[in-house]
Amino acid sequence: MRWIWIDKFVEFRSGQFARAIKNLTLAEEHLHDHFPGYPVMPASLIIEGLAQTGGILVGEAGGFAEKVVLAKIPRAEFFGVACAGDQLIYEVTLTDLRAEGAVVEGKAFLGTELLADVEIVFAHLDNTRANQIFGPKNFVFTQQLLGVLDLAKAQQRAKENEGALADGEVNGEAPVAPTP
Repeated sequence: MRWIWIDKFVEFRSGQFARAIKNLTLAEEHLHDHFPGYPVMPASLIIEGLAQTGGILVGEAGGFAEKVVLAKIPRAEFFGVACAGDQLIYEVTLTDLRAEGAVVEGKAFLGTELLADVEIVFAHLDNTRANQIFGPKNFVFTQQLLGVLDLAKAQQRAKENEGALADGEVNGEAPVAPTP
């Protein structure tokens, strides 16, 4: 089973930026063990949430043609803890995209307070090479994780359609002034 550390994308700009949220609840087993009596989200799982947000951003920029794997985390700074009842906001900016991989800057917030600041490097693996190493299962872009992105895109289209209707557009065309 693969754990998903994103509940919802709230903003997604292809090849540029993604914002996602994760609501922390006591229904999540890892919070019962880390730490008993003081349920704190492990820093490694916050990084994983940022990596999933960034991995989708990187993968989508390449049309999901290759597997995107976390290669390294050159920098990770934490400024506090997240507990059950908190909502994490992940913000990831794509800073470098190349054929061999990508780099993202990620920040996790509790409200407006910066909780974590990380740099994540991803590697691209073509499907042939990835299958040799990991087998044919798509462990990176699971249906569940891609479903989170699909929902965000549908919500974005709905917002754009609402804006167009508010501006008086019909089927993508500007309103026609009545003739006298």
